[in-house]
Amino acid sequence: MIRPMLHHSAASHRGAVRGTNQDAWLCRPEIGLFAVADGAGGHQDGALAARTMLERLDALPVACGPAGRLPDLRSGVSEAHRRLWQAGRARRPPALLATTLVALLLHDRHFACVWAGDSRAYLLRDGRLHRLTSDHSLVQALVDAGDITEAEAERHPQGHVITRAIGAEAEAPALDKALGELREGDRFLLCSDGLYRSLSEAAIAGRLACDGDCAALLVEAALAVGARDNVTAVAVCATAVEE
Repeated sequence: MIRPMLHHSAASHRGAVRGTNQDAWLCRPEIGLFAVADGAGGHQDGALAARTMLERLDALPVACGPAGRLPDLRSGVSEAHRRLWQAGRARRPPALLATTLVALLLHDRHFACVWAGDSRAYLLRDGRLHRLTSDHSLVQALVDAGDITEAEAERHPQGHVITRAIGAEAEAPALDKALGELREGDRFLLCSDGLYRSLSEAAIAGRLACDGDCAALLVEAALAVGARDNVTAVAVCATAVEE
C-alpha cells in the first residue's frame, strides 16, 4: 500500500488595510484534512462564522475510516450551516453569519476538494499550477456566461460578491467537488481571496514550489504588495512513501 506523507504549513494575516482578520484555517494531517474559511457579515460576525465552521471540522473523529471522511465532512458542514443560520436568525435585528469554505482531503492515492464561495484550491504538479475550484461569485458567473473576460473580472467592482456561502440562506448550500489521483510531489494550496487577488498565478506557483514554509512566503508576498483584504494560505506537499 502507498500512503502519502504530508508536509504542511499555514499562515494568516489581517492584511494591510483591514483592522481584523475574518479568515480561519485548519490542518489535521492525522486524517488528511485541511481547510480555509473566510467569514462574512461584519468584523466580529465574520470571524465567528469562519471559526464556527472550522471548529466543527476539527471535531470530526480520528477513528473514522477513509470511506467515511468525505460524508463526515459534508455532515460537519451541514451542522455548521445550521448553527450559523439559527444564530443569525436569533439576533435582533437578524444578522448574517456566513463563511466560505474550501477543504482538502488526502488519502492513499487520491484527493478530494470541496468548496462553497470564493476561497480557492490550487494544485502545483510538475511545475504547472492548476486551479481546482471555480468561484461561486457574481463575477465568475459573468465570466462563465461570456459577458466579461477573465482580465475584466480581475478589475470588476463587484469582485467580492459571492453567490454561495455556509450560513447565508435557510437551505444549506451545495458543495462543489473536485476529485483526482494523488502523485508524489504534488503541492496543494488552499487560500482566501485576499491572497489570489494580490498575487499573480506565476507568483503563487513560484512560492508554492519553494522548500520550507510556503504558506508564510505566500502571505508575506501578498503583504509586500499591500494586500487589501485578509490573507490566508495553507500549503500541503504530498510525498508518496511505501508502507
